[in-house]
Amino acid sequence: MTAAHSWQIGAVKITRVVEVEATGGSRFILPDATPEACREIPWLAPHFMNGDGELIMSVHALVIDTGDHRIVVDTCIGNDKERTVPAWNGMQTAFLDKLIAAGYPPDSIDTVLCTHLHVDHVGWNTMLVDGAWVPTFPNARYLFSRTEWEHWDVHEDEAAWGPVMSDSVRPIIDAGLADLVDMDTVICPEVRLQPTPGHTPGHVSVAIADGGERALITGDFVHHPCQMARTDWGSSADVDAAVARATRERMLADLATQDCLVIGTHFATPTAGRVCSDGEGYRFEV
Repeated sequence: MTAAHSWQIGAVKITRVVEVEATGGSRFILPDATPEACREIPWLAPHFMNGDGELIMSVHALVIDTGDHRIVVDTCIGNDKERTVPAWNGMQTAFLDKLIAAGYPPDSIDTVLCTHLHVDHVGWNTMLVDGAWVPTFPNARYLFSRTEWEHWDVHEDEAAWGPVMSDSVRPIIDAGLADLVDMDTVICPEVRLQPTPGHTPGHVSVAIADGGERALITGDFVHHPCQMARTDWGSSADVDAAVARATRERMLADLATQDCLVIGTHFATPTAGRVCSDGEGYRFEV
């Protein structure tokens, strides 16, 4: 089993626990990122693109351990879920074993935070036990942006991804474990939410600060480092493409002027680095 990646921000430890990491197959989410176009961004290789121009992407959770709190950010795709993406349908992975091996058994988690409520960010909110979807993290409060929940509560289309709300979100609501929060909520002294709308209406990123050091967990305001070089490349899953692009460009411009470790929610290994200005766009330095 591959050891988890981790980073230190002051006294806060951030640990990446991978569900799946794969090469190719990303065109459905980033349609403009053809191999030919990506090969024109040579710094993407070798970490984020192979020699043929195929993108490498990851689905992973991030555990923020402040010493007082254990916060899981985004819970991936999940096992046993009925999904329209063939590779995600009925998955069976060792994600929970990896989480435990990293030192974080599910019952030790006190907070689960979903940057948004898309299929690949909520799956391990629940697990299948005796035919029922039960909370994977029984001692945690699950934090959802109120704006995000109110959108998907009435706009979910199960034909798009599968019954995501029914199997991975509503059971948390029904169990009384969910807190609907503002998009700029302070979770604890070291961790706060940062509004990054567009990909979804209530999308948030997660800012971590301690001991004079800073990090940002992106969520999906940027799916892949190629969107730093080409900020005009949007995601097919963006609810509002214009707002998503404006958010992406605003965030990247801001991050390029700061000493902030950027941890990409779908960035392949090594996942974390810094945003730097690069001509008319940006690049990601790891």
